[in-house]
Amino acid sequence: MKRVLAIILGGGAGTRLQPLTLTRAKPAVPLGGKYRLIDIPISNCINSGILKIYALTQFNSQSLNRHLSLTYNLSSGFSSGFVEVLAAQQTPDSPSWFAGTADAVRQYRELFAAWDVDQVLILSGDQLYRMDYAAFVTAHRASGAAVTVAALPVDSAAAEGFGLMRTDAEGRIREFREKPKGEALEAMRVDTGAHGLSASEAERRPFLASMGIYVFERDTLFNLLSSQPQATDFGQDIIPAALASGLPLQSYLFDAYWEDIGTIKAFYDANLALADEQPAFSFYDEQAPIYTRSRYLPPSQIRDSHLYRSVLSEGCLLDRCVIQHCVLGLRLRVEEGALLEDTLVMGADGYEPEAERALVRSRGGVPLGIGAGSVVKRAILDKNVRIGANVQIINKDRVQEADRSELGFTIRSGIVVIEKNTTLADGTVI
Repeated sequence: MKRVLAIILGGGAGTRLQPLTLTRAKPAVPLGGKYRLIDIPISNCINSGILKIYALTQFNSQSLNRHLSLTYNLSSGFSSGFVEVLAAQQTPDSPSWFAGTADAVRQYRELFAAWDVDQVLILSGDQLYRMDYAAFVTAHRASGAAVTVAALPVDSAAAEGFGLMRTDAEGRIREFREKPKGEALEAMRVDTGAHGLSASEAERRPFLASMGIYVFERDTLFNLLSSQPQATDFGQDIIPAALASGLPLQSYLFDAYWEDIGTIKAFYDANLALADEQPAFSFYDEQAPIYTRSRYLPPSQIRDSHLYRSVLSEGCLLDRCVIQHCVLGLRLRVEEGALLEDTLVMGADGYEPEAERALVRSRGGVPLGIGAGSVVKRAILDKNVRIGANVQIINKDRVQEADRSELGFTIRSGIVVIEKNTTLADGTVI
């Protein structure tokens, strides 16, 4: 795997994840209490022995930069490993920002081409899954393909939202279509049983969806980027162009948990699923851990509180409260009598000592955390929120979509999202 270069694509402005992406890049969005989305592909790379890693982004890259610089120091006298952020930049040869995934790689082609590697692994920075990239690359090498595409077997309901591959029994890609519908969708059915699924699963999931994860032969990637100067996206442009040119393209079946964190609902559901008794994705894997920044926080303190099916991060203080099916982030303070249910709370970037909290209250302000007697249900609370006493975040009118940024919150798919650094005064009802 020393002959592999990994490139993680940070995505666009992340409008479907707003307001969580108003001040941060998509890969920097907190996940599972203490992680960031970017930790998933980087950890998969490290666990697979791939240690040359670039992350490309152009929106709100400061927090992503900071996280990576404080977390991943792979270089030493015995290793050439690194994790480095490459932000979009304007140059005489490339006067515009990234126009898409392929364009982002093209704009940094000279840097990537300088590496003496055999393959380039293209990854997404906003997906939740655990994958052995070494097995992926090994299968690619054994197939003799110019490009290998990771393929997820899906049913017809999910298939319309993906780029689909039609393959032969050996897994060679014969056709690729982006989000087909109707008769075009039916034409993309394949025998997924030939790729290893059981007969019942092959009948239930007869489509192969592109995961947006690719292994390119080094020269193949750069030749395609040069010969297709107008191509901006891998899925829509580069892969179909490679297929049309007659290059051998291979599929690689991935039949495990995978979730594209592209919307508020998908993000909310994926986080809350971590609190299930037997979650589909778990961070508890000693053989393939997910890494993140070490903060050396004290253990969480629980004072006569009730917790049910929840994930609790380090450095929290729960004081005589009730927590039901929640994911709680770092340094969270929950006061007496509060109730949290089906809620993701991202925690805080720092502590507020008791003397400072008392001073904030004496001045009519609201301390960090969730105040006494407050009720929060089916919500996402971003970092550093200040929720006063007896606040109700319950979406009392059952609104599905609303933008109330001037008040510090947004509603998406019925989920109330309290924006970063928002303060809600005592008695507020949402």
